[in-house]
Amino acid sequence: MQVTPALNAGGVETVTVEIARAAANAGARSLVASRGGRLEGELVEAGGELIRLPVDSRNPVTIAVNARHLEAIIRCERVDLVHVRSRAPAFSAIAAARRAGVPVVTSYHGIYGARSPLKRWYNGVMTRGDLTIANSEFTRDHVLAEHGVDPGKVVVVSEGIDAARFDPATVSDERIDAVRTAWGLHVDDFRRVILLPARLTGWKGQRVMIEALGRMSDQDFVLVLTGHAAKPEYLKELTGIAAHFGVAERVRFAGAVADMPAAYALADLVVAPSTKAESFGRSVVEAAAMKIPVIASPLGGPVETIIEGETGWFAAPGDIDAWARAADLALSKPLDVLDIMGETARARVQSLYSLETMAAATFAVYRRLIEEPR
Repeated sequence: MQVTPALNAGGVETVTVEIARAAANAGARSLVASRGGRLEGELVEAGGELIRLPVDSRNPVTIAVNARHLEAIIRCERVDLVHVRSRAPAFSAIAAARRAGVPVVTSYHGIYGARSPLKRWYNGVMTRGDLTIANSEFTRDHVLAEHGVDPGKVVVVSEGIDAARFDPATVSDERIDAVRTAWGLHVDDFRRVILLPARLTGWKGQRVMIEALGRMSDQDFVLVLTGHAAKPEYLKELTGIAAHFGVAERVRFAGAVADMPAAYALADLVVAPSTKAESFGRSVVEAAAMKIPVIASPLGGPVETIIEGETGWFAAPGDIDAWARAADLALSKPLDVLDIMGETARARVQSLYSLETMAAATFAVYRRLIEEPR
């Protein structure tokens, strides 16, 4: 049984559904305790079973009630292992698993901020299972440094992406044209496309990239920013920055994009100019699977998923001139060089970051816990 706060769009939710699918394909019952959300249909299609509970609540009374419900479910459904994917549900799920006598594993999907001992204690619940899965070596190092746990209790299972879905060979011209139209790009608009796929929030680096546009020597391109703004005023701020630097005509705010494989296929370059460390960085890996060149900040997960000069490049976080130079360099590369980089990048994704690789590594953790004497 996986326990996750909700089933809306996001990396944690996507991984939850994919592990449910892999477990069902392997012949196991796959339960997911969650408040639910728009991915409920995908979960059912994947062979998972939703148990609707308000496990996203931080209310101590609700947490206690959830723990009783989860314990009863574990016993009634003969659950063999509990996998917790977020902090709020961890308090009830770990308590329930302990009382029912089944192993529990937690997944540390992100780098949680901790400005006080109380917050550090709260974050530390993700290390109180039998094993903790970190989604990158960077995340593992953070967990060990932040919480002082036994290194033997923290294992790395890199997140996986659907390499079959993110495959340029399967994306039709019609799908690409539909995205082009949605972005307001005419069929005879031959400007190159730089894509920044991330939610609109300050540390994702949209300000950096917009300002870098005006300093690039190559001005024959359009920058597309996908994702909704966490705060409406941030979108207004970005619009103002684009106008101030005279690049408003070359910036598109695309909002949420349903067909991301087609969005990558339309792009000539993908950028990830985050100013804070990414625990993994899914967009970087998705772009690599689509054979699209990528530039990222050398922070966190992308340091592991990109090989400088072979599958992509790095640019110093927050350095406007460095990002302008890096984008110019990438866009000036001959097509044959980019083709080789794309093939290398996709092969690396298929080997290290596929759903199959992630599922196999996750199931190895499950077997280890289930087979250990308790």
